[in-house]
Amino acid sequence: MYNAITDVPGIKIGHYTDKEAITGCTVILCEAGAVAGVDVRGSAPGTRETDLLRPMNLVEKVQAILFSGGSAFGLDAAGGVMRYLEERDIGHETMVAKVPIVPAAIIFDLNIGDSKIRPGAEEGYKACLAASNKKVAEGCVGAGTGATVGKILGIDKATKGGLGTASQKIGGGIIVAALVVVNAIGDVINPRTGKILAGPRHQQNKGFLSTNEILKQAYSKQDSVPANTTLGVVATNAALNKEQVNKVAQMAQDGVARAISPSHTMHDGDAIFALSLGEKVSDVTIVGSVAAEVVADAIIRAIQQAETIGGVTAAKDMT
Repeated sequence: MYNAITDVPGIKIGHYTDKEAITGCTVILCEAGAVAGVDVRGSAPGTRETDLLRPMNLVEKVQAILFSGGSAFGLDAAGGVMRYLEERDIGHETMVAKVPIVPAAIIFDLNIGDSKIRPGAEEGYKACLAASNKKVAEGCVGAGTGATVGKILGIDKATKGGLGTASQKIGGGIIVAALVVVNAIGDVINPRTGKILAGPRHQQNKGFLSTNEILKQAYSKQDSVPANTTLGVVATNAALNKEQVNKVAQMAQDGVARAISPSHTMHDGDAIFALSLGEKVSDVTIVGSVAAEVVADAIIRAIQQAETIGGVTAAKDMT
């Protein structure tokens, strides 16, 4: 066990990272296919192929999920993932071709690094080439490269966000794991202690302010509230149908609410995907409950592993 989403058999993770432009993308490959669902809770989402994951719609399985920086421009990176899968004859069977199903979601990271350089098809393809089922790189990598949190007072007071992953193995050999890109407007909080781990920084980097307390003071300077988003994918080796994986995605959002405050705001595009790979029998309530826990753990990992970059201080570098 790597304490990572790759603990679920059939999952590979690949990153493309551009430290100079401070952006990147991350692919979650499930080449044998995974039953997929999604819960989009934020009010400013940037997504692709999410309608297809609704229970009443046709396609049951996806072959990959793509997370990208670059705002809506970054959705182009999914084309590179499709090319990678098509070259390997992987996709949804139609009468004339196999069409890879690659839902995607983006974060807004144009306010750090070079806003003119965004991940595209070539970068998505390179992320696939780098994919592995081994230990997952965390922090300022892939789609988490340009992530930031605690932005209510503007990017100059923000703290560095990033990408994190976590897993749990429970009874019956069931594994539930998550990978999360943390780019929230709100604070990241340890749900066990209530301590703010990252948020708007005090002057001289001495601790954090509370975003909720700032909002209570009727703060309304909208031009300093950039777009934000926390993206996550939960995976399990439990056998779940399409309705059940959508329920797991919904329950997994509780992990976002526990570890990020406030979450699911008008300025966030929060989305959680869920994947079922395997044949182990489990109750959907159990899987969904554990999913919320690993999502919260992955959010904390993202902050702990982030590094100072682009002039945005990481929590581990605070005095």
